[in-house]
Amino acid sequence: MAVDRPLTGVRVVDAVHGPLSVTTRYLAELGAQVDRIVVAAAGDSLSDRIANLGKTVHPFDHHAPQAAALLAAADIIVEDCGLQLSWRLPAQVIVSVSPFGHGNSFSGWQASDAILNALSGELSRSGIRGREPLLPPGQLAWQCAAVQAAFLALQSYFLALRTGQGDRIDFAALDGAVQALDPGFGIGGSATLGRPAHLLSRDRPAKGFQYPIIPCADGHVRLCLLSARQWQGMFRWMGEPPAFSDPSFNKTAVRYKSADLLPAIAAFFADKTRAELEAGAISHGVPLSGLSTLAEAPMLPHFVERASFRSEAVDGATYPVPNGCIIVDGERMTPDADHAQARLTTSAHHLSRPFEGLKVLDLGVIVVGAETGRLLADQGADVVKVESAAFPDGNRQSYLPYGLSASFAAGHRNKRSVGLDLRDPDGKALFLRLVGQADVVLSNFKPGTMQSLGLGRDVLKAANPRVISVESSAFGDSGPWSKRMGYGPLVRAATGLTEAWRYADDPESFSDSITIYPDHVAGRVGAIAAVALLIRRERTGQGGHASIAQAEVMLAQFGAEIARASTGAPAQGERSAVYRCSGDDEWIAVTMRTDADSAAVASVCEGQPLEEWLACMDADDAMRRLQAAGVPAARMLRVGDLPAFDYVSERRLLRCEHHPFLADPVTAEARQAHSRLPAAPMRSAPLMGEHSDEILGQWLALDPDTIDRLAVKGVIQRTSPDERRAIEQTLAASASDRVGA
Repeated sequence: MAVDRPLTGVRVVDAVHGPLSVTTRYLAELGAQVDRIVVAAAGDSLSDRIANLGKTVHPFDHHAPQAAALLAAADIIVEDCGLQLSWRLPAQVIVSVSPFGHGNSFSGWQASDAILNALSGELSRSGIRGREPLLPPGQLAWQCAAVQAAFLALQSYFLALRTGQGDRIDFAALDGAVQALDPGFGIGGSATLGRPAHLLSRDRPAKGFQYPIIPCADGHVRLCLLSARQWQGMFRWMGEPPAFSDPSFNKTAVRYKSADLLPAIAAFFADKTRAELEAGAISHGVPLSGLSTLAEAPMLPHFVERASFRSEAVDGATYPVPNGCIIVDGERMTPDADHAQARLTTSAHHLSRPFEGLKVLDLGVIVVGAETGRLLADQGADVVKVESAAFPDGNRQSYLPYGLSASFAAGHRNKRSVGLDLRDPDGKALFLRLVGQADVVLSNFKPGTMQSLGLGRDVLKAANPRVISVESSAFGDSGPWSKRMGYGPLVRAATGLTEAWRYADDPESFSDSITIYPDHVAGRVGAIAAVALLIRRERTGQGGHASIAQAEVMLAQFGAEIARASTGAPAQGERSAVYRCSGDDEWIAVTMRTDADSAAVASVCEGQPLEEWLACMDADDAMRRLQAAGVPAARMLRVGDLPAFDYVSERRLLRCEHHPFLADPVTAEARQAHSRLPAAPMRSAPLMGEHSDEILGQWLALDPDTIDRLAVKGVIQRTSPDERRAIEQTLAASASDRVGA
């Protein structure tokens, strides 16, 4: 029997002309009826076709009389043409998308993917030290912004269902890119030890930094050795060479500094194929992936078995295109559902945030896990981070002597923490009692981990038939790669993005090493799945399960590039370039869309070649002059520049928060978008087990004596006295340093 798609009965109108039209594709895949009322396709018919899979395209625009009925009946409208909807329904959600939002001094500026990358801080982290910054491939910034817009539309619609009150969202693509691509003031990967991105070098990373890419017999592989356990697996695989037997090699910093280790690994890999190395890595517990190309992706056995692609005919040619990136109750949400016409009914609860009153158990780790739960916590859910002292979240690794950092504080705000030993029968029993009270359970372990703990989806459903569980993993829970260890750098390598992210004149110039992608955007796809299932539960009373493969999120966002590469069709893209300006490593991105842009540039430069004119110009001044002439241009902002950039202050995009256990303030996003939803509250991110007693008392009514007894046994875990002492000592030392200064 076909799965009841979560957004069945939801009606959406898409009146978006530009690249953000992909926003509503995610809603169509989940079962919404999406009516597209834009007459002209985008200039690139293949990209337009992929962006609009699953939608019903009508041969008229929003001015046509036929559009009125569709607009009036819609639950959600996504538009970029300034619709004036005086007849708007009280429960309707309208998302007005634009590059820079409305009502600010940047509203009239022109954008391209290059401009969004430059102004979000992403461009400053892309490329190789000593060379010009490298524009990322594809339409990465637009694609990530679209996912953010889809999540915002859906959470406001969920609030409208619960309250009868809709919303009008002023969504800026730059806001979405700052938040969803690789936020400099969000949670970072575990390899950073929680250090904020604004403390990075002003230059790009050195070639081969952090996640080495190593030649092998038939290409390259990428290696991600982060933990001591992973290094020990590598050491055994190499035959335990005496030169690396010192226990100090268990430390990441020691391995990075060794002049001999990487050459020894390279020699060990040299005569082995990618497939041989991938098999060996799995058997030894080593995170490794071969580098594929975008052209290879649709033919890789893993994606073939998972039906990650489908065939579509466009302009007389057949292309492989993405086939949906969310699986619900075991069925892939492909973009070709039959659309039911039944209308969902609204309630009249008095709520100010979408997820008020909902309880979420968050077992998520690292970046994807942090983001999914935080998005729900920021809008009212009681999100409880379930942790274990024996298996701490990788983001508990810190430059501080306790499991907290500025990165962790930004990524886990508004959550509480309970410490439980899930390997102990009593701990598992307590967890299942918590599930009985929960609305949502989130996890992103390697597939099979929850089952090995006796907490698979069927067990959760038996404990609570209304519970919604959302799992995310690198490559999904089926297929040949499902058992692989997965990190973002390995996902990028396996799917072809790493190979594409290079300078044209240097085949060894892999430049995605410090980019954290697709982690943040995959976390948002998980949140979209959770909210969609909550919407279905409003209609059916039943829970459900969603599974997201982070690799398929990336494939969906590079659909047009993969389609062309795999069929040999010529690549298409923006006419964008990066130019040096005056000053210390200052750069500007400029996009030439049309001959009119070229003429405008010539006028601004007064006949001087653009490159020569820019070399003598201040980057900020050049940006403003070109934008005043209607040309997409943006200086390259570093992450540390963002708080002082006037756009960020006008949009109130960031704020500083004080965490009681951190000496320095934490900079984080202030709000998800401009709408009637209030800004996120400022509850500080928790220490491990900080709220164990409080949560178990509130959720399960456990008495203090029972909690104490289970804590002595180690079933319930609290913040340790050693951790408390480390906090006191660190804060005292920081205060002393400030006084001395």
